[in-house]
Amino acid sequence: MDSEHLLRNRKLPGYEDYKMSKQLNLSKGGANHQKPNGKEDVLTTAQGAPVSDNQNWLSAGPRGPQLLEDHIAREKIFHFDHERIPERVVHARGYGVHGEFELKDPIPEFTHAAVLAGEKGKKTPIFARFSTVAGNKGSPDLARDVRGFAVKFYTDQGNWDLVGNNIPVFFIQDAIKFPDLIHSVKPAPDRGFPQAQSAHDNFWDFVSLTPESMHMVMWQMSDRAIPRSFRFMEGFGVHTFRLINADGKASFVKFHWKPKQGLQSVIWNEALKINGADPDFHRRDMWDAIDAGDYPQWDLGVQIFDEEFAENFEFDVLDATKLIPEEQVPVRIIGTMTLNNNVDNFFAETEQVAFCTQNIVPGMDFTEDPLLQGRNFSYLDTQLKRLGGPNFTHIPINAPKCPVHNFQQDGHMAMSNPKGRANYEPNSWGEGTDEDRGPRACPDTGFTSHEASVGSPKIRERSETFADHYSQARQFYISQTEIEQIHMANALTFELSKVVRMDIRKRMIGHLLHIDEGLAQDVCDGIGLAELPDKVPAAREPITDLAESPALSILKNGPDSFKGRKLGIYIAEGADADVVKALKSAAESVGAMVAIVAPHVAGAKLSDGEFMEANEKIDGGPSVVFDAVAIIMGEKAARNYADDKPSQDFVSDAFAHAKFIGYVPPSKQIFAAIGLEEKMDDGFFDLSAKQGAEKFIEACAALRFWDRQSVKQD
Repeated sequence: MDSEHLLRNRKLPGYEDYKMSKQLNLSKGGANHQKPNGKEDVLTTAQGAPVSDNQNWLSAGPRGPQLLEDHIAREKIFHFDHERIPERVVHARGYGVHGEFELKDPIPEFTHAAVLAGEKGKKTPIFARFSTVAGNKGSPDLARDVRGFAVKFYTDQGNWDLVGNNIPVFFIQDAIKFPDLIHSVKPAPDRGFPQAQSAHDNFWDFVSLTPESMHMVMWQMSDRAIPRSFRFMEGFGVHTFRLINADGKASFVKFHWKPKQGLQSVIWNEALKINGADPDFHRRDMWDAIDAGDYPQWDLGVQIFDEEFAENFEFDVLDATKLIPEEQVPVRIIGTMTLNNNVDNFFAETEQVAFCTQNIVPGMDFTEDPLLQGRNFSYLDTQLKRLGGPNFTHIPINAPKCPVHNFQQDGHMAMSNPKGRANYEPNSWGEGTDEDRGPRACPDTGFTSHEASVGSPKIRERSETFADHYSQARQFYISQTEIEQIHMANALTFELSKVVRMDIRKRMIGHLLHIDEGLAQDVCDGIGLAELPDKVPAAREPITDLAESPALSILKNGPDSFKGRKLGIYIAEGADADVVKALKSAAESVGAMVAIVAPHVAGAKLSDGEFMEANEKIDGGPSVVFDAVAIIMGEKAARNYADDKPSQDFVSDAFAHAKFIGYVPPSKQIFAAIGLEEKMDDGFFDLSAKQGAEKFIEACAALRFWDRQSVKQD
């Protein structure tokens, strides 16, 4: 199906106006083609050859696969992949965990991959790694950033790597732009900062000149970019892949990970304080949960659709800046991943694990998605550089758990080599027996690619079906709750307030006007512009009547209990023993974790004379690291700590972050000291009242008392 057919078939608004987009050159990168600062400098390769197009990988037609003969793109990616050693260029800050995948609803009608089509109940060992993208290994966990979500399946047919993110779309459409994207968000080369954040001129300059980024920008400015825990975020394969059944029939597929723990994020002010209190917050959370036997689980879901749907869908399914709403193609749950074992050695496993998007098994195949095609080239190259040679599959964490037979040998760090004289194939050694001659290809069980016609002229041009940059960004925004929309406006305001150049700020608001005028006005007011700037010219006018998609909201998909969350109980001398024990019991009965906080790390003596040990000292266990808090202390202790700054912060931060707060009457002395007593609302619970502990924990299932959060304030 060619681009012209897709456009006519979908009857998209602005089809006839696309000629104007070519004149504006936005489909090829827009303002990037202007002379920098008015100079006549011409972009060249490292060999000095002038470059005609720095926006698009050479492909077989607008929607065809990328061609490896593109020496310009290959040189660019090659240099990018080798820029850092030994730390990962991206996703350096990561955390890995072992587990298993259980197949619950096999889909042999769509694929003959055993991991997805085998016997119901079949279990496959996996290794999952979660990460931030932009920061280095020493950066904090709660940076506003995309989170990597990569899973290595050790299947009977070889390793399958589902290398995704916690966001279903990406910033760019063509892999040739990946070095530019990452360079823009990394610390500026002249000064080496800022680290692990996008709130600076370079990043916003790049995305404001790259309209295709607008959908992803909306996700990044949402609460999705500051998850409460790895355990409480979704995962997505991002790209459209193919599944192939035993008869050779192909279907399109998108992969989803749905957390059984529900979705949850923090708010920005809370993230800042968590980074100061515990920069390893996400790592510690995952370790503690698994160590306690509270194993995180995700359901693996698939969106499967055919060529007819692809041709009639409003957008191009090969465009990684677009998603398919679950309301249009429901997610079918086919299995569950359980993470149940922490690593034995962080370096040997988490640091040395090598994920490659090209690692698929028979019954799967790639599509012509230009971003996926470039990733398939890049990942193998970067692992070769990072891990020192071609034998990184010999490292235990990367080694398949099924038999491996080939003629590959020697090279840096070779752990095992084939035996015998023959290191080539075909050969005639061994009197014709397979055992002596070595392995041979098998047409019946070996990997075969889906047959697809790719006859097209060699060109550097983005498909016209990729030209709508705002419609799904708008759909994402209108699908959020009011509080989530407020957070997005606040995030954009904060980020753009760190941008020095006024023209970049205005250009971004010019993009926001295509998404939502109210959002654009809020950000305009937030950064103090006197008036709204003009809209940035659009390659295609956005579709404004796309339906809301509730699946895109965190708050519409939260948990229904307090299970897996953490309650902080701040106790001091004379704390009512019955209340403390009742609260601890109520929390643990629903599967929540409890941490005792006290003025001294040793703990405190309760009202019954029993000494209760503490897990944290008050200034080392602030309320930001808990999902809900309680303050239980005797009259004298409450009077003594009413003026204690860490005690005051424990309460005031919990209130500001819309958390549920349990208390006993003496604790109100701390509330009064910070002017909070008169502001007490329905998010406060008197734990000394009848069934106070049970009612408090029941309310905590909502995670936040959002009524408390004032408009446009984090």
